[in-house]
Amino acid sequence: MPASFEATLDWANAQDAADPLRAFRDEFLIPPHEGRDSRLSDSTYFCGNSLGLQPRAVREAVDAELDYWGELGVEGHFKGRLPWMDYHEFVRDDLAAVVGALPVEVVAMNTLGVNLHLMMVSFYRPTAARPAILIEAGAFPTDRYAVESQIRFHGFDPADALIELEADEPNGITSMSAIERALAEHGSRIALVLLPGVQYRTGQAFDLKAITELGHRHGCTVGFDLAHAVGNLPLQLHDSDADFAIWCSYKYLNSGPGAVGGAFVHERHAQAMLPRFAGWWGHDKTTRFQMGPEFVPTPGADGWQLSNPPILALAPLRVSLEIFRRAGIDRLRKKSLQLTGYLEWLVQTQLADVLQVVTPTEPERRGAQLSIRVTGGRERGRALFEYLMANGVIGDWREPDVIRISPAPLYNRFADCLAFAEAVRGWSRSI
Repeated sequence: MPASFEATLDWANAQDAADPLRAFRDEFLIPPHEGRDSRLSDSTYFCGNSLGLQPRAVREAVDAELDYWGELGVEGHFKGRLPWMDYHEFVRDDLAAVVGALPVEVVAMNTLGVNLHLMMVSFYRPTAARPAILIEAGAFPTDRYAVESQIRFHGFDPADALIELEADEPNGITSMSAIERALAEHGSRIALVLLPGVQYRTGQAFDLKAITELGHRHGCTVGFDLAHAVGNLPLQLHDSDADFAIWCSYKYLNSGPGAVGGAFVHERHAQAMLPRFAGWWGHDKTTRFQMGPEFVPTPGADGWQLSNPPILALAPLRVSLEIFRRAGIDRLRKKSLQLTGYLEWLVQTQLADVLQVVTPTEPERRGAQLSIRVTGGRERGRALFEYLMANGVIGDWREPDVIRISPAPLYNRFADCLAFAEAVRGWSRSI
């Protein structure tokens, strides 16, 4: 990290010129912004935590599969450079590297909400004595709705079996002590601990290994929603010992709107005869086409697949993961710490009269995202957000009063962070 920061364009440009990852920005399409002089320029895009940018190589990859379809028809399953029959396997190694897992532990399939339900079928096994699920208060609606519906499906009442972990630090941040207290009080009743890798509203990162150790000590199964963590933090899912995890791929993994999601199932469950919703593509690959009546799951995460992989949706993920392989998740994290640190410094030293950072200040407790509140309340916050958007600085808004700004290290620059600060100052002068 630079010894000191400066709020000047010369300094920001010098940092960007010295960035060993600077060339990756050119591999992405930056949405244009029409300025007041009607000229188009790159927008300042800080919304990779919601939808990552399109890699330039995606169009060629999708077109190639369309060409194979047109030229080969059904034979595309067995011919071509990347035969469709095995296509999901072509993303497996790079996906495992991004999340810190063994290849057998990961699979790209479905979407996050579907995968969460499929994992809970196997890993939420409530009993009368242990019916509860622990989630964080204010969890993303996908998790909240899925958990509540699973509890009801098993014949229990969410009013009793849904335990919400309340934040105990300012700005909605949750300490490890709060998790320890919740499990000390309720652990004997909790069947499943389901927490995020990064909390979507606050940007807080959680210690997956510590939470898993604690949950297992109390006899709970432990899973994670990594929607805001995958491609953002250098995860070590295998070493965390978590039972399962799920994620989407359209945020930091840059795989397009509604992209194929992913799931992790720890190696120790690879051949476990767990209850699951079975599907043909989850059947043992070596005998799948014998069309037998008995379901024999493929060992590992592949055994949770239901249907054959969506080739046109997997192609963008394959492209993005190849970029991650070349960039390296550890190098991306190093740059992310620098970018987010600079953005935070700008807010604290240049904009403290206007903005307050909600996200933890400790770098190990956050990823790329800074969640920011505007002094003066929600209406001023909305006014600033709309001003930023109108001026080509793209973040996103989360109710009731948070602006999320996420400098993604694959394509964001120090100059982008400075542009954000200058835009905020412009708004402040205009009101």
